[in-house]
Amino acid sequence: MVEESWEAMVTIKIFGRQWYWSYEYSDFVDIEFDTYMKPNSDLSNESFRLLEVDNRTVLPMNTEVRVLTSASDVLHSWAVPALGIKVDATPGRLNQGTFMINRPGTFFG
Repeated sequence: MVEESWEAMVTIKIFGRQWYWSYEYSDFVDIEFDTYMKPNSDLSNESFRLLEVDNRTVLPMNTEVRVLTSASDVLHSWAVPALGIKVDATPGRLNQGTFMINRPGTFFG
């Protein structure tokens, strides 16, 4: 079964690492960054423990987004349950998933 999308306006490459995720936006300008979980000492009272990261990924609304996932070490799973997306990141493989955000907000996964 192949889930392929030629309609996606935005493509994000996501790489699972041992303790963090690496992101690449390559559609417009080459933007690359890593996201690490915030340590408990850096959290405010309003923060969500184990979900808050130092660099959040920003995505557009009402636009089909394609994510391409892979991993550099072991199996990982990139998921945002509120958006109905989960894509496994497997070393040596490139997996793909698509979704659309239809409401504004901050989504955790």
